[in-house]
Amino acid sequence: MPKKSAKSLRSYRWYGPDDLRSFGHRSRAASMGCVHADYEGKPVIAIINTWSDINPCHSHLRERAEDVKRGVLQAGGFPLEMPAITLGETFQKPTTMMYRNLLAMETEELLRSYPADGCVLLGGCDKTTPALLMGAISMNLPAVFVPAGPMLRGNWRGQVLGSGADVIKYWTERRAGGIDRQAWLEIEQGIARSAGTCMTMGTASTMASVTEVLGFTLPGASTVPAVDANHRKMANLSGRRIVEMVWEDLKPRDILTERSFANAMTAVLALSGSTNAIIHLLALAGRAGIKITLEEFDSLSRKTPVLANLRPSGDYLMEDFYYAGGLPAFLKALSPYLDLSCRTISGKTLGENIERAEIYNAQVIRTPENPVFSSGGLVILRGNLAPQGAVIKAAAASPGLLKHTGRAIVFDTYNELNARIDDPALAVTADSVLVLRNAGPKGAPGMPEWGNLPIPQKLLKAGVRDMVRISDARMSGTNYGTCVLHVSPESFVGGPLALLQEGDVIELDVERRKLNMLVGDAELSRRRTIWQPKKAIYPRGYGKLFIEHITQADQGCDFDFLEGTESIPEPEIH
Repeated sequence: MPKKSAKSLRSYRWYGPDDLRSFGHRSRAASMGCVHADYEGKPVIAIINTWSDINPCHSHLRERAEDVKRGVLQAGGFPLEMPAITLGETFQKPTTMMYRNLLAMETEELLRSYPADGCVLLGGCDKTTPALLMGAISMNLPAVFVPAGPMLRGNWRGQVLGSGADVIKYWTERRAGGIDRQAWLEIEQGIARSAGTCMTMGTASTMASVTEVLGFTLPGASTVPAVDANHRKMANLSGRRIVEMVWEDLKPRDILTERSFANAMTAVLALSGSTNAIIHLLALAGRAGIKITLEEFDSLSRKTPVLANLRPSGDYLMEDFYYAGGLPAFLKALSPYLDLSCRTISGKTLGENIERAEIYNAQVIRTPENPVFSSGGLVILRGNLAPQGAVIKAAAASPGLLKHTGRAIVFDTYNELNARIDDPALAVTADSVLVLRNAGPKGAPGMPEWGNLPIPQKLLKAGVRDMVRISDARMSGTNYGTCVLHVSPESFVGGPLALLQEGDVIELDVERRKLNMLVGDAELSRRRTIWQPKKAIYPRGYGKLFIEHITQADQGCDFDFLEGTESIPEPEIH
C-alpha cells in the first residue's frame, strides 16, 4: 500500500494551500500552459538533465528526457525537466573531476529548493554519474538513474576500435613512426560512431554498473547501448517507476547499506573496472553515512575473480557485453560473491532482479570456473611513497612489471613532462620509473587523468611499449599500462612523493602490495626540512573553494562540508 497521501507530498506545500504564495505558484504554472489537474494530487518529478551541446556522451539525453516525461505522465505524475551543469569529459578543463562536487551540490540544491517529490537523473559521462548520485543521496528523495549508455563499436579498416584504449595504442604507434597521418585521421573519424559513453569498460560504464549494483537503475539499464531502441523503453519505464517510488516513499538511503557497497566494490573488481570507481565509491558511501576503506577494496580484490572480458583488460566492448547478457548475466555469474538480499529501486532484491538472467556468450562473460584473471582487477598499494595508499589496475598492466625496481625520472608538472619526455638527452631506460607529481586533488588542481604518462619516443622506437609510471593523478578508465595512481597524500600537500628526487630507486611489488622509495628515514627527514609548499593558483571563486575543502584521494575527494547525513531543514514557503 502507498505510504503517502496527496496532501503529504512535498510538492503540496508549493501548489496545494489556499494562500497568497501558492496562488503565485499556480498562476505562474498557468502562464506555462498548465492547469490544476496537471499537478494537483500528483507526484512532481524533477528530471535532472545533463544534456549539452558540448557533451557528446549526452547528445541524445534531450530526447531521453521526453521518454522519461512520457513515462511519468503515463504513471500519473507531473514531470519537470531541470537542466544541470554538464561534465563533458573530452572538453572540460582542467578536468571534469574538479567539477564533480559542483554538480553534486547543484543536484542537491535543485531538489531541495524546488517542489520535487522524486527525481530521475540523466547522465553517464564519467564524473556525471557519481555527482548526480551524491546529490540525490544527500537530498534523499526517491531517485531513479537513467544511464546514457555506451556508444557503438568503433571501426577502422575492418578492425574494431575501442575508445581510450585504442587511442593510446595507435597514438603510441604514431609517435613511434608505425602509422602515418592518413591512418591517424581515419581512426579519428571511425572511433566514435554514435551518441553515448566510451564503449570500453572505462569510468563511464564502470560507474553505470556501480549504479545498477547499488540499486539505482532498473535491472539491465546500465549496459543498454545509447542508440538502441531498448534505451528509449528503459527511459520510459524509469519515468513510470519513479512515480510509484514516490507513493512508496522509497528513498536512496533506504537501499544503501554496507552490504550494497560491498556488492558494488566486488562488481568493480570483477569487471576490472576503472580505478576512478574507488574514489567515487568512497564519496558515495560518505554521503550515505557509510564508511568504506581502501583496505576493504584490497581484501575483496584478493578473492574476487575478473569475469568480464572487456577492454582495456580484455578483448571485447560494451556492445558485445550487452548482447552477451549484460550486467544481469554478469552479476548472476558473480552471485557467489554478492549479497543478493540487498534492496533496489525496482522494489525487488538484487537477487530477484537477476534471477532469470542468462549468459549468451561465455567468452565475453566468464564464470568463476573460467575467469579472465583469478583475482586482482584493482590492487591497493602502500609504502613509504604512499602511506595512505595508491592504486594500480593490475589486470591492465604488463605482468613482467608487476615486480620491478628502477631509478626515478621525476617531472614536477604536467608541462615539464611534455617538455622533457621526448628529449633525446633524457637519461631514461626501459627500467626507469617515470614519476609525475603535483597532479593530485589540490596540486593540478582537480586530479586530472594524467597518470598514463607517455613512453619516451626514443624508447618507443626501440620497441618499448610499457614502463612503470607513478603519479598522484588519475588515469582514464579506458587506458592500460603499468600505472600506479592516486598516490596519497599527494605531493602538493607534502606527501612523500614531494620528497622523491631524480635517480632515487623505487620498488614496486604488486603481489606484496608494496610501493617504496629506497631512501633512508634520516635522508627523508632532511629533505622534509627543506621542502617548500607550492602556492595554490586560485585566489577566488569556485577554484578557491575547491582547494580549501577538497579531501584526499583515499577519502573520496569530496568537499569536507558535504559528507554525512545530517539533515538540512526544508525551505520555508513564503
